[in-house]
Amino acid sequence: MLLPALDWHPQPRLEPLHLDWLARSGVEVAVLRLDRIDPLISGNKWFKLLHHLRAAHRGGAAGVMSLGGAHSNHLHALAAAGRRFGFATVGLLRGHSLDTPTVLDLKAFGMTLHWLGYEGYRRRHDEGFWTPWRSQYPELWAVPEGGAGLPGAQGCMSWVACARDQLAALGWADYHGWWLACGTGTSLAGLVLAEAGQRKVHGVLAVPQGHGVSQNVENIVRAAGLADPLYELLDGSRGGFGQVDADLSTFIETTQAIELEPLYTGKALMLLKAQVEAGAFEPGTRLIFVHTGGLQGRRGFQ
Repeated sequence: MLLPALDWHPQPRLEPLHLDWLARSGVEVAVLRLDRIDPLISGNKWFKLLHHLRAAHRGGAAGVMSLGGAHSNHLHALAAAGRRFGFATVGLLRGHSLDTPTVLDLKAFGMTLHWLGYEGYRRRHDEGFWTPWRSQYPELWAVPEGGAGLPGAQGCMSWVACARDQLAALGWADYHGWWLACGTGTSLAGLVLAEAGQRKVHGVLAVPQGHGVSQNVENIVRAAGLADPLYELLDGSRGGFGQVDADLSTFIETTQAIELEPLYTGKALMLLKAQVEAGAFEPGTRLIFVHTGGLQGRRGFQ
């Protein structure tokens, strides 16, 4: 049943980040700890799923099917939610059968898996892609890869109010902007919509320019009717999605104040350090860094 899932409303904590390079610059950063909302259903993935699950419930669906890779944080959160709240889940996976730690979890959570190969997965944006899967699973609701689209962004809008409610506890009267990693741009779009031009949202691309993130954000913002979005996209991919070099690994290993992973949060914080040290932010600037989770995916890099 989907209804029990809709009654779960985790509230992430806002915590100060204490690092030497921030102290030297006079820039203050607080972290919205989405990674700590739950041991299994963690990170931004639950928030991106929430409005899709509401639509599925309204449509009378008995469960959800979606797409991802063999280390997918999105499928991991979806499968864990299905197990906890009692609804069926189906995962359509990129590539060929591979028992990664994530895939083993998906199986343990009861998710039915179908491997599409690489060519089959590339067709996920084609018109009619979902037709045979809806025929095979008419009782399930189809959710785009990563929970993308306007419903996914709408689920992330609550972060702004959540963070503002906790500013006083940090001793902050206000803040100047947001900083987060971007895969599809959905989470960034949610913050852009919630801020409505009041504060800038800085997104660090985990994929190289040209992978459609900018267009995805524009489509979501346009669908929501926001006239003047305030955001920027910076390339932090370090050459490609999943590219992990020695400098990134060292940065993650030596940043003891916060747990990071190499696909998203590690790259995002590393680029923030570079920007701060280059003088991109004046002393006294206050930023909120979104920890988008994904720590379970680190197992694939060990």
